[in-house]
Amino acid sequence: MKLKNRTLKEQIWFYMAIFSTCLIALLWILQVLFFDAYYEEKTTKTIEKIALKTKYYYLNNKTTNSYDTLSYDNNACIEIIEDNTSIYSSNGKRRGCIYIDDTVELSTNYILDFIESDETTKNYKIINPKLNNQTLVTAIKLKDSAYAFINVSLEPTDPAISIIRSELIYISIFIYLSSFIIAYFISRHISKPILELNKEATKMSKGDLITPFNENSNIEEIKELSRTLNQTKKELSKIDTTRKDLLANVSHDLKTPLTMIKAYAEMARDLNKDNEEKRTDNLNVIIEESDRLNSLVNNILELSKSEKNMDTLTRENFSINELITKVLHRFDYLTEEGYTLKFVSKKEYIIYADIQKIEQVIYNLVINAVNYTGKDKKVTVKIEENKGYIRVYVIDTGKGIAESEINLIWDKYYKNEKNHQRNKIGTGLGLSIVKNILIKHNYNYGVISTKGKGSKFYFDINI
Repeated sequence: MKLKNRTLKEQIWFYMAIFSTCLIALLWILQVLFFDAYYEEKTTKTIEKIALKTKYYYLNNKTTNSYDTLSYDNNACIEIIEDNTSIYSSNGKRRGCIYIDDTVELSTNYILDFIESDETTKNYKIINPKLNNQTLVTAIKLKDSAYAFINVSLEPTDPAISIIRSELIYISIFIYLSSFIIAYFISRHISKPILELNKEATKMSKGDLITPFNENSNIEEIKELSRTLNQTKKELSKIDTTRKDLLANVSHDLKTPLTMIKAYAEMARDLNKDNEEKRTDNLNVIIEESDRLNSLVNNILELSKSEKNMDTLTRENFSINELITKVLHRFDYLTEEGYTLKFVSKKEYIIYADIQKIEQVIYNLVINAVNYTGKDKKVTVKIEENKGYIRVYVIDTGKGIAESEINLIWDKYYKNEKNHQRNKIGTGLGLSIVKNILIKHNYNYGVISTKGKGSKFYFDINI
C-alpha cells in the first residue's frame, strides 16, 4: 500500500496504527479460536497427572485427606470405585462433580465402558447434565476391580479468566492510545533532523554554499546524509567557482580578439587605406584573431559535447608516428620565432583509436607545451615502449607545476595562482578537452613535473 503526499509523521502514525490493529486482532484470534483448545490441552495434561497421583496414593494406602487435598488444589472431582462400589468421592457436589451414586445414566455409561475395556487409562469428553457444560473425565485402573475417575470442567471458571475476556476491549484501547503516543515521539525524533536538513537544503538551492549541514545527529543514516550533503555543497562550491572563472576567462578571451579586430579594422579603414603593406598586415591580424575566436568557440562546443557524452569514437588502425609528425608540421611557423619542436621514437607504432580525437589530444598538449616552455623554447614529443603499452610524452622546459596543483591543471581555464593570461596560441580549454578524450578512450594519463625543470604530460596506449 502506497502513501502519497504524506508527511513522515503521518506515515509513522499510519504504520503504527496498522501494527496496533494487527496486534489487537492477534489477541482476539488467540482468545476466540485458540484459548479453549489451549485450555483443554493443559487440563488434559493436568488431570492425567492427578490420575497418576491418585493411583500412587491408593497403592500406598494414603488417607482420604491426601485425596481431598489433591482434589481441592486442582479443582478436580475424584471418585474411587472398588468392586463396583464407590469407596471415596471428593467433596465436590457444589462444583457439579459426577459420581456413580448420582444415578446419572451418562456417567454410568463411561464407567461401565472403561471397566469392560480392560484398559489401564482412558479419557472421555462428555456433557455434564448438572451444569450442561463439557467435562473431561480421565479413568485409570488402580488394580483388579479398583478404578479411579477424575473429572474436570473444560469451560474455564476462573474469575481471572473472565476478567481478562471482559476487559480485552480496554486492553485494545490502551494499545491504540499507546501506539499513537509512541508514534508521535518517534516521528518527532526522526522528522526534526530531516526538517532541519530540508531547511538547510533550501538555503543551498538558493545559493548558500557556506552554511554546513549538522552532522551531530544520533541517527546514523541522517548523519551520513548530512555528510553527503556537505560533500555535495563543497563540490557545488567548486563548480560555482569554476563557472565564474570560466565565464570571466571566456569573456576575456572573447573581448581581446574582438577589440583587436575592431582596432585593426579601423586602422585599415582610416589610417592605412593608402598604405597597402600596412593594410595587409592589419587584415592579417584581423584574420588571425578571427581564427582565434573560431577556435575558442569550437573548443567550447567540443568540450560541451564531450562532457555530455554526445560525441562518439570512430576507432581505426593508424600510425601514431605519422600522426605526431603531421601535428608538429602545423607548428613549423614557430621556428621563425626560435621554437624547436622535436619528435623522438625508436620505431613506428600502429594503434587502434579515433584518429581525429587523438590528433586533437596531441595538438592541445603541444599547444600547452609551447605556451609554458622555458626560454630555450624547446618542446619534445617522445614515445617510449613498455610491456603491453606505449607512453606518449609531450615535454616542455618551463617553470614546472607545484605538486598541489597537478590534479587541478585539467580543469577548464586553470592557471597557476589563478592568474589568467592570454595564451600565445590556443584557448585555455585544451587540457580539459584532452582529459575528456582520454577518459573516453579509457587511457591512463597524467603529468610528471618538477618546479624549475619543466613538465612531462603523458598518456598510455595499449598495443
